[in-house]
Amino acid sequence: MITKGDKNKARLKRHLRVRKKLSGTTERPRLNVFRSSKHMYAQLVDDTKGITIVAASTVDKELTDVKNGGDVAAAEKVGTLIAKRAIEKGITDVVFDRSGYIYHGRVKALADAARETGLNF
Repeated sequence: MITKGDKNKARLKRHLRVRKKLSGTTERPRLNVFRSSKHMYAQLVDDTKGITIVAASTVDKELTDVKNGGDVAAAEKVGTLIAKRAIEKGITDVVFDRSGYIYHGRVKALADAARETGLNF
C-alpha cells in the first residue's frame, strides 16, 4: 500500500532530480510552486543570491475572496498575482519549477494564469 509519506518522498526525489539542472538567475529567476492540500504558494527565487524576489499565495491578504485555497480557481488567482508582482519588479522571463508535481490541475492552472498575465516561460 502506498502511503502519503511515500508519495511525498517520491515527489521530493523528482524535485531534487530536476533542481540539479534548473537554476534561477538574476535575469531569469525560478518560479517555484508549492502545493499543499489547503493552499497554493508561488515564489520567484534568485538562486545565485539565494533570495526570494516575489511571493504570492492563497493566504495573502489580497486574495481574501478565495474561499477554498486548494482548488483550481485559487491557483489561477495566485498565478495572476505572482505575475503582476513580478512585472512590477521588472521581471518578465522566468524558469518554471513545478517542484516534482505532475503538470496538471492546480499546477497547470497557476502556470497558465501567470503566462496569460505576462510572464514568459
